[in-house]
Amino acid sequence: MTGRPNILLITADQWRGDCLGAAGHPVVLTPNLDAFAATGTLFEQHYAPTAPCSPARASLYTGLYQMNHRVVRNGAPLDNRFDNIARAARRAGYNPTLFGYTDTAPDPRYHDPADPALSTYEGTLPGFTVRQSLPEDDGPWLSWLAARGYDRKALQDIHQVPADKGERISRQSPRYGPEETQTAFLTDAFLRWLGEQDGDRPWMAHVSYLRPHPPIVVPEPYNEMYDATDGPDFSGADTPQEEAALHPLVAALQDAQHLSHHIPGADGLVRDLTRHELRRLRALYYGMISEVDAQLGRIFKTLDRSDDTLIIFTSDHAEMMGDHWMLGKGGFHRQSYHIPLIIRLPGAARANRVTALTSAADVFPTLLDLLHLEPTHAPDGDSLLPYLRGQTPVAWRDAAIWEFDYRQLFARHRALFPPMISGRNSPALISRLSRDWHYVHFADLPDLLMPTAHKTTAPTNVAQDRPDIVMANLQALLSQRMRHNDETLARSMVWDYHG
Repeated sequence: MTGRPNILLITADQWRGDCLGAAGHPVVLTPNLDAFAATGTLFEQHYAPTAPCSPARASLYTGLYQMNHRVVRNGAPLDNRFDNIARAARRAGYNPTLFGYTDTAPDPRYHDPADPALSTYEGTLPGFTVRQSLPEDDGPWLSWLAARGYDRKALQDIHQVPADKGERISRQSPRYGPEETQTAFLTDAFLRWLGEQDGDRPWMAHVSYLRPHPPIVVPEPYNEMYDATDGPDFSGADTPQEEAALHPLVAALQDAQHLSHHIPGADGLVRDLTRHELRRLRALYYGMISEVDAQLGRIFKTLDRSDDTLIIFTSDHAEMMGDHWMLGKGGFHRQSYHIPLIIRLPGAARANRVTALTSAADVFPTLLDLLHLEPTHAPDGDSLLPYLRGQTPVAWRDAAIWEFDYRQLFARHRALFPPMISGRNSPALISRLSRDWHYVHFADLPDLLMPTAHKTTAPTNVAQDRPDIVMANLQALLSQRMRHNDETLARSMVWDYHG
């Protein structure tokens, strides 16, 4: 690659890593992403370092694990001292332009207490120019629909759909059509902006799609694209009660998972859904993925006219979607953290598959490597550039880690938890997934050890039976933590900066 390429980072919120045709999914149709993967590098075992949205995006944008960036939940501020993809791109001469959102809560030390920016976690990552925002209230999209003739009063419940007779989960279409989704809205905005670029100056854009994030609803034809009886078996135990017996955190999560978070107007808990109802939800989720893929096809078709664009497609975190009787993200199961990553270098025209364990924290170092930039902090991730060039790094991690801070769950639902061992501990977990074992260490609850191989069977905790494996994983996590101590200033002496 010579010169500076155009850069396009696309994120689709809450997209599972297995839900790609190119990844071998037996049902999901993603023809545009499959064609894109045939010209780039598909990372088959790619994981988010944390969840939910704000913490996961902090890792993606800064290359840091949660243990260092400390964005522990939506609304926790991102320390202003950290470098990020937009700031780095500006140092390379780009004007990074945002379509959508970054869910970045600002550093309050740089704002007056009365600043409205401190009232929401939906701030913008420092360094981005916002061309088209899409906050959680869908305001700009709803105004766009109103301009297309929709009654403004009817927009208040735009995602609610008519009931299906005899069904708790309706698969009816909402009032808006396939060319009127939030995805289409952002795609239109990006393509208009792209047409304004003069070709003399490289551009950088971040298109941050909301879908397939809840609410779980999608217009025709995607709402009926998939048969609810199709798809792989669900992972987990036969009943939610058996699943809850695995660990106290599972029981607490089940008691706190309200169906209304996923379906407008619904009541009850997620654990009360039947397999039939979960399959109907999953069919809608697959349809949401295909809807995003169709809009991605418009972008790929436009960009195929040139080969001077670096394109990255990924997600912030994944989605349980019925596995282990759960919806959404969080906890420790890999289904919440396994996300897609496809990267195409400018001029690349061949498929490359990587089975190594990679992390969203690797994206920022990769971008730095491609642009020949030095970060202003020491990232935790590693550059993926050797893999993109068809090479194998001399050394690479043998496990993926992710963290989940459940202090918010604990604060809201303290009665659901057993007595804490120490009130001084922050309710959090760190999970280590290797080829053979999935180990989860908790600050205040019993540890978990499960064979990685279990798929559709009920998970079994063998921590008591295999203390040797527990100790090996504990030692590995301690070494990992030591390797990721902040090295921003530790590798130099003060007089190295003199003169």
